[in-house]
Amino acid sequence: MKLFDVYPLYNVEPVSALGFEIIDSKGDTYFDFYGGHAVISIGHSHPKYIKSLTDQLNRIAFYSNSVLNPMQNEVAQRIADVSGLNNYQLFFVNSGAEANENALKLASFHNGRKKVIAFKKAFHGRTSAAVNVTPDAKIVAPINATFEKVFFDLTDIEGVCEEIFQGDVAAVIIEGIQGVGGVHVPSAELLQKIQKACTLTDTVLILDEVQSGYGRSGKFFAFQHAEGVEPDVVTMAKGMGNGFPVGGLLIHEKFAPRMGMLGTTFGGNQLACAACISVLDVIKSENLMHNAQVIGDYAMAELKKVHGVKEVRGMGLMIGFSFDFPIAELRKRLVYNEHIFIGSSSEPNTIRFLPPLTIGKKEIDILVAALNRAIATLFS
Repeated sequence: MKLFDVYPLYNVEPVSALGFEIIDSKGDTYFDFYGGHAVISIGHSHPKYIKSLTDQLNRIAFYSNSVLNPMQNEVAQRIADVSGLNNYQLFFVNSGAEANENALKLASFHNGRKKVIAFKKAFHGRTSAAVNVTPDAKIVAPINATFEKVFFDLTDIEGVCEEIFQGDVAAVIIEGIQGVGGVHVPSAELLQKIQKACTLTDTVLILDEVQSGYGRSGKFFAFQHAEGVEPDVVTMAKGMGNGFPVGGLLIHEKFAPRMGMLGTTFGGNQLACAACISVLDVIKSENLMHNAQVIGDYAMAELKKVHGVKEVRGMGLMIGFSFDFPIAELRKRLVYNEHIFIGSSSEPNTIRFLPPLTIGKKEIDILVAALNRAIATLFS
């Protein structure tokens, strides 16, 4: 049997990893500045993470949500402690797409509407409703396009608010920082004005923090950089489990649950909770949000010095840097010649930088030197 071939693959086979280093099947070392799409939040094979999962495996790995699981309550309390969001309820899922799917469903349950406002260059996942609010026609099947959506530029504050005030919008969904779209940060003014318009019209504001959350921006969630913003729903996933598949929704306390409203078989299982608890412990004990801010500032300053870089955008350790040429060949040279993993985006000239939150200045210097060498070979 063959695999269903939908992924363009680099000819590298990782077999072990520690911190921000990955060892391949040939014994070669690679430096990870992408974290597998921002998933590796506390570094590969962190000892506290390994111990937590191992200990839990030796007790019980899984049972369904038909029984008590106090570990879920522990995760909820720890998220509240580190984020400051005490007036929310936690619902577990397994992925970012599933988190956004449930958020959109919850919004429609709440106000009985169907239309959704989203943003150009956004990415919210590949499940049915989530992909319908992702503006990429080639990944939207006809069966997905079952409700009206309207896409706006991140700068079109007036247009977004005017659409909300039509009174027929179920939800506005916006990333705390656009990831796949090339790392674009929505302005505080946009988030604040959307918040106000949503409150006045009973429209649900969904903050997609799947990639930008869990300390990556220097705050626990990127929207927290905008003063006074309080979303109705916050979705999260990637950094939650440091590689273990887990996602979640933070649902404002004004939303009342009812039996059967949402559901999941695997979400919030015992092993997933063990992963979440260890990640939150490490983020707090190692002060990784502060590290993300400090090292992120250093990275942005150093990346601006790289030959050919035209723009550097982002917050903390979620950075996009653009060139005046397509970066596909540059990424190949970084992988094969420099042994550097780093990300692309839907913008062909933009590289995404999403490393573990544990990295330091030494690792940034390694990346900058590798970039300069690889760029030099492109034009030699």
